[in-house]
Amino acid sequence: MHDLPNLEDAHFAVPSAAGLFDTLPSTHAPRILMLYGSLRERSFSRLASEEAARLLHAMGADVRLFDPRGLPLPDSEDATHPKVQELRDLAQWSEGMVWCSPERHGSMSAIMKAQIDWIPLSLGGVRPTQGKTLAVMQVCGGSQSFNTVNQLRVLGRWMRMLTIPNQSSVPKAFLEFDDTDRMQPSPLYDRIVDVMEELMKFTLLVRDRSDYLTDRYSERKESAEQVSERVNQRAM
Repeated sequence: MHDLPNLEDAHFAVPSAAGLFDTLPSTHAPRILMLYGSLRERSFSRLASEEAARLLHAMGADVRLFDPRGLPLPDSEDATHPKVQELRDLAQWSEGMVWCSPERHGSMSAIMKAQIDWIPLSLGGVRPTQGKTLAVMQVCGGSQSFNTVNQLRVLGRWMRMLTIPNQSSVPKAFLEFDDTDRMQPSPLYDRIVDVMEELMKFTLLVRDRSDYLTDRYSERKESAEQVSERVNQRAM
């Protein structure tokens, strides 16, 4: 049927529209987790995340903001630490995420990276982030930069997440929020509206199909080999 001698036909599958769309859509509100990267009393990454959360709520999402205060440095405590468990439970609960970090020394903050590092690639045989959607945002103390959102995209890919095309970078964030800590109207605010709207659309599109979208030939083949190895060991 094909000139692909390296393939194992038993594990080879042709992607199909039927596989993608032969699923009844979920009716519950999309579950979105917000992570922000600063512990400052007036944290602009938190304020931007709260604005994004309000928008997502208005669009019909179920939104949770994780407070990183009290989260230990990765590997400094056991994974049973209450804040680590809270974060991991929220990661498993979510169908999409928003990561928003300040840019420090041309990079994401240590607070942001620590949260991502505490989310494992595999947890009890389940990948808590694979196939979930992700929107990335950053706030800047000075002129606009995209260093942090670019790094967050790399991490999202490493965590096997579907990072949406749009993103937000807010320059001179201290000028964008009023005395009540609400973001003022501007094209920068409009961009956050765009990003959250796109995140909702992608989450609705992907969440019921993530198992199909992340089903891989190499993993099907590997699983079969592992089963065979266990059976052969029992037979010895």
